[in-house]
Amino acid sequence: MKEEEFIVPKELPIYKKGKEIFDVVHQITKLIPEDNEMLQSIKGQMIADAALLSVKVAGASSAGLYDLKMEAAAIIRKAARDLMVQNHSLEMFGFKEVHYFQIVRDLIEEYRLLFIDWVAGFDQWDYIIDRWGLFNPPGVGPFDKDPDEDIPYDEGGG
Repeated sequence: MKEEEFIVPKELPIYKKGKEIFDVVHQITKLIPEDNEMLQSIKGQMIADAALLSVKVAGASSAGLYDLKMEAAAIIRKAARDLMVQNHSLEMFGFKEVHYFQIVRDLIEEYRLLFIDWVAGFDQWDYIIDRWGLFNPPGVGPFDKDPDEDIPYDEGGG
């Protein structure tokens, strides 16, 4: 069994791009009027979604198992997609500076390309069977026999 390299999440291009998106979203949402309750609610969701883009990358980097990494990737994908369409909500509720949101959309497209490479780098051999069937590596199903069941257990420790 090879020893895995320790990955520093903050050095990953996808982490850096997620942080950049968060910073831009934070700056744009500062323009949202404090007295508009609906826009403030949208702002909160946007900040939360933007934060997940780097937070979940950091968490997945420390998780060894394929299914945990894929679960984080699915949460990231949802957050990014939600963030992509928030400009419609902002516009619908009267945010005057919605044109700035194109910057966020462009950054998310750059993030998406980094995301594809990041997920492709997940170790498909470092897994336990996901019995829910969502996050198994290719070729592994939720009803497959666990290969670890064939390893004899030595209660004596030696």
